[in-house]
Amino acid sequence: MAKKYSKTKLKKFRKTILERMDEISHDMDDIKDGILDKGNPKAGLSQDSVYSVHMADAGSDSFEQEKNFMLMSRESDYYKNLSLALERIDKEEFGVCKICSGLIPEERMLEVPNATKCVDCKTKDKLNLK
Repeated sequence: MAKKYSKTKLKKFRKTILERMDEISHDMDDIKDGILDKGNPKAGLSQDSVYSVHMADAGSDSFEQEKNFMLMSRESDYYKNLSLALERIDKEEFGVCKICSGLIPEERMLEVPNATKCVDCKTKDKLNLK
């Protein structure tokens, strides 16, 4: 039978993940505010508004918008991965390496709660991709 974490430890992991998800949710709200850019009346999403300001300012605004969209995408992907980690907790599969079926160390699971591979398997997997 494969090793797995105790119900007590799984509760601890669940609490940590839910706290992270709450933080990410707040971060995504802040990023949305940056995307909407309510504080700058000259900024907008239409091309007309971009060209109505200095070209350098328009470039900076455009760069900030792209950066915010990238950050939103990244945070959203992380949030989804944490949701999947919660599903693994429900199935009592959390912290089990999907390659070697070994138990991933608790320290790693606390730092990277969406991890699905132990460090050795992750390293071997990365080396095989190159």
